[in-house]
Amino acid sequence: MAIHRNCEGLKRRDFLKAGAIGATGLTMANYLKMVEAGVVKKSGAKAAIFINLQGGPSHMDTFDLKPNAPKEFRGLFNPIATNVSGIEFCEHLPKLAKCADKFVILRGVTHTLGAHALGSEYVNTGTRPLPSIQLPGYGAVVTKEFPNPKDLPPFVAIPNSNQRPGFLGVKYAPLNTSTTPRAGQRFTVRGISLSNGLTVAEVEKRQNLLKDLDTAFQGYEKDSQLVDALDKFNQQAYAMITSRKARDAFDISKEKPAFAKQFGTTPFGLSCLLANRLVSSGVPFVTISLGGWDTHRNNFPSLKDKLLPTLDAGLSGLFNGLASRGLLDSTAVFVTGEFGRTPKINNRSNPGGRDHYPRCMFMLMAGGSVRGGQVVGKSNANATGPQNKGFSPADVAASFYHNLGIDHTKEYKSTTGRPIMIVRDGHVIPELFA
Repeated sequence: MAIHRNCEGLKRRDFLKAGAIGATGLTMANYLKMVEAGVVKKSGAKAAIFINLQGGPSHMDTFDLKPNAPKEFRGLFNPIATNVSGIEFCEHLPKLAKCADKFVILRGVTHTLGAHALGSEYVNTGTRPLPSIQLPGYGAVVTKEFPNPKDLPPFVAIPNSNQRPGFLGVKYAPLNTSTTPRAGQRFTVRGISLSNGLTVAEVEKRQNLLKDLDTAFQGYEKDSQLVDALDKFNQQAYAMITSRKARDAFDISKEKPAFAKQFGTTPFGLSCLLANRLVSSGVPFVTISLGGWDTHRNNFPSLKDKLLPTLDAGLSGLFNGLASRGLLDSTAVFVTGEFGRTPKINNRSNPGGRDHYPRCMFMLMAGGSVRGGQVVGKSNANATGPQNKGFSPADVAASFYHNLGIDHTKEYKSTTGRPIMIVRDGHVIPELFA
């Protein structure tokens, strides 16, 4: 995958069943009543896939079109109907339009961090960046909270991730594949795939030598976080290299051609296929990165000719693939960029581009207890901001953790003993699950 650089509701009878008549909106208390009444499912996701659209995709040219806005706002693309009545997407997302019942579009998500690095850190952790401490990303938290598989990595990044372990320490860092699958090429991951004639028996001999060295230096720097992490990584590496299950989990050539076809042949599509395979093999958390969305210039040709068809094939393949294998109910999916783009088109190129715009953006969520086939939230007439209060990335993060059964208000201790909440200012969005 090329490296891209940036410029810097509910039915009335359900309320009756839950005893929520008279509510002007769906509160968390009402949502919990509905869970108890059996109207909605309890959170049950056991794995997660996070897709990072690096650069910040335009909300107005993807999932929040405004065909009636003035021409300097509405752009060049037309809306098309989806398989859910009343929901429309961009015309260049036809495959996603056919599976809109499988995911939720969050509109009117809003924040104030218009720089790539700060916005990316916010949406990858769920908490506004703090200058005093590096916060852990979703993958690190899930790795800490979920049981780690014995012979599989708990957190895989394809090809890498903006989610860092932060103050939790490097033992919660991801395994970066450092590359993406390519059509017609064998995909290998350094540290898992055996190469240069190396055999499992030779790996075992080397492991025994390491054990002897460990005994010789036993007790050295017992309190060192780095040494602890290296010890953990050594054990994981040995387990994965000697495990056929781990090697098979990364081997997408074992997928049936008919199943793999729906993902397309782009590196992103094949990365989605790999994520599907990893989750089905038992990996708890996978991130995928798709860059190129920093469209200050030539926004419309870039979206039409490359970005949207790539996203459309890969992401629809992921949703449909998870659903066909019965994995969507147990896999939380979260898709986001770091911000949206300016509703008003600039004149830097012909036909123009859009600039950074954190005040209004979209996010997608699916799987687990999320009820697909709906739009949650709304932007105003020209998509310059949310229609009402909107949602913050912290609210979406709290909801993502809720879908995984993780209490976002739980506190961890930093290396200095400072208590830090997983998500500091977020609130679960009940409508996602109703």
